[in-house]
Amino acid sequence: MAFVTGDMRPSSPGPGARFASILGQLARRPFALFGLLVIAAIVLGAILAPWLAPFAPEDQRFDGLTLEGSPLPPGGDFLLGTDLLGRDLYTRLLFGARTSLIVGIAANGIAVAIGTLVGIFAGYFGGIVGAVLMRFTDLIQAFPSLLLAIVLAAIFHPSLWIVVVVIALVQWVQLARIIYTETRGLSEREFVEAERSIGASRARILFRHILPHVLPTILVYGTLGIATTVLLEATLSFLGIGVQPPTPSWGNIINENQTYLTSAPWLVFFPGIAIVLLALGFNLIGDALRDILDPTQKGRY
Repeated sequence: MAFVTGDMRPSSPGPGARFASILGQLARRPFALFGLLVIAAIVLGAILAPWLAPFAPEDQRFDGLTLEGSPLPPGGDFLLGTDLLGRDLYTRLLFGARTSLIVGIAANGIAVAIGTLVGIFAGYFGGIVGAVLMRFTDLIQAFPSLLLAIVLAAIFHPSLWIVVVVIALVQWVQLARIIYTETRGLSEREFVEAERSIGASRARILFRHILPHVLPTILVYGTLGIATTVLLEATLSFLGIGVQPPTPSWGNIINENQTYLTSAPWLVFFPGIAIVLLALGFNLIGDALRDILDPTQKGRY
């Protein structure tokens, strides 16, 4: 009889293989694939903007206006027309994509980090620490996020990074409550009790055993949250308290040209469509990730 020695447990796939598997599953879902293509097109457009744009985003051209001083419609040298100052709308949309992506990814990344830390520490430690953290979360959540963002943006001088910080400060609370609930359940599971019994440190338990179990939730919420932050940035910029001109932003492009809604509708239509497509792309990917990472949710949404 032959005996086999050594650890015969099947090795779990590494992060690279896991990522490739998730990407492959996304590509097999029509709606998720559409979302991936939309996001890829917008990201490439933002990265290659200096080479794809025929003009500079602040370039006010005399040939970009009619003899009466009105914006030009789409066509000719100006693919999507021009705005009230004779600037090429196609160029400004390409550079505006950079602003929306920076705000969406950076603000959401900060919000996810804050929400994860607050939720996981409150859920694991409980007691006074948990009560203080969650009551603070409830206090922030009591204010409507848009109203709170408007107040904070109005207090500080609006700029790109101020908008990032403001949006992050109002977007972390929902994830914090979700992670808190999951962590409370995980902290009472047998594998966590076993780690405590052998003297494992709190840091090891939190980051080696609990955090990996909540990573799917963080990934799904983080993807869906980008769409929310993009819409919130567009709203703040449209209200004039977000990213300030001359830096192009899809929201402030609409704000600058809203008076031309009836006479030059392309000035509002094209940036509006861009905002919708970007938000839709991240929502489609987030919904697919929810099904892939949590099969029990399949078919509910």
